[in-house]
Amino acid sequence: MPYLVECLASVEGQTLDPARMEVIAVDDGSTDGTGEYLEEFAARAAMPVTVIRQENSGGPSGPRNVGLGKAAGRYVFFLDADDRLGPEALARMVAMADKNNTDVVLGKVEGINRKPPQSMWGRTLDRTDVFSSNIKFTLSAQKLFRRSLLEHHGMRFDESLWTGEDALFTMEAYLRADGVSVVADYPCYYLVGRDDGKHVTKSGSYTLRFDSARALMNLIADMVPAGPRRDTLMVRPFLVTLLPQFGPKFLKDGDDVRAKKMELARPLMDAHWNPEIARRLRVHERLRLHLVAVRRPDLLLDVVEFVRAKKQAGALLEKRGTRVYFAYPHFRVKKAGVPDWIYLAEPREARAVAGYREDAANTFLRRAVRRLRRSLPTREVKAAAA
Repeated sequence: MPYLVECLASVEGQTLDPARMEVIAVDDGSTDGTGEYLEEFAARAAMPVTVIRQENSGGPSGPRNVGLGKAAGRYVFFLDADDRLGPEALARMVAMADKNNTDVVLGKVEGINRKPPQSMWGRTLDRTDVFSSNIKFTLSAQKLFRRSLLEHHGMRFDESLWTGEDALFTMEAYLRADGVSVVADYPCYYLVGRDDGKHVTKSGSYTLRFDSARALMNLIADMVPAGPRRDTLMVRPFLVTLLPQFGPKFLKDGDDVRAKKMELARPLMDAHWNPEIARRLRVHERLRLHLVAVRRPDLLLDVVEFVRAKKQAGALLEKRGTRVYFAYPHFRVKKAGVPDWIYLAEPREARAVAGYREDAANTFLRRAVRRLRRSLPTREVKAAAA
């Protein structure tokens, strides 16, 4: 409350026939009148409404699992109590899933006092997957899921996680889905920034973020064989979940917290970090994670301070302009021992540098090698590369 009032109003305002909808509302131990308001809503709503009231569970996983266990529809949609739907949201998403026989549908998200993910809304996609689109950068639970997919695989939210449980659930759904659709031409979901700032994703100890990263990395490693496809997905937990722990806040952390963060990161870096993931990141992102991987917090502090100050790293062009190095701290400082390739800009970043000439031959060769890797067994690829 009062966000719930507008949330439920957006449900009543759906253009989808109420006879095709059911609402399962789980009151997770609220103390602000939410339960009573839900009962009032159930009494007047045109669609069937089930209200479940329970002791507070401490996180969103338990209530979502309770609701999912009661659901009977062909599709389920998880709607947070402080957000709301666009009027045509459910009708458009159900129509998209029915038209394309896809198992997950993403509806465009717009923010109200809060910045939503943006890179996946470039165009509407009837059918895509997690490898060939940017949907890996939106892993919140606010998607339309085919319920038979979830039941067939026994999918539920991990109640041991206090944050990032939706990322785990949604990534698994992407990987198991027979196709994913994207509705990018209509605002289906409004992500509301609360005035009190009390969002689950912004609360809790930093250790919870490492738990979340570990769970998602392990899921990806378990479900996707080693190679370029796994590396593509691993970018997400490294970039979105792990890297922020070594951002500006790291400068304010005490020595004990810094040491603890390095300790928590160590098994994740040892198990999953590799040069192919590193090359998919921008130079300053790659540099920070490399310094975490090699246990150099002393060097890391200089880089974080440089990035926090929004300084522009000098660009060094070599090999007749076909290579660009960004001279972030410790570049070619022998004592630091950071390899040159960590500072080497990939073409997508290098193109912004005046004088850069993309090496067409090398670009063609890299693409050819990637195609070869996808088409041949690992042993043959190694032989061809040699």
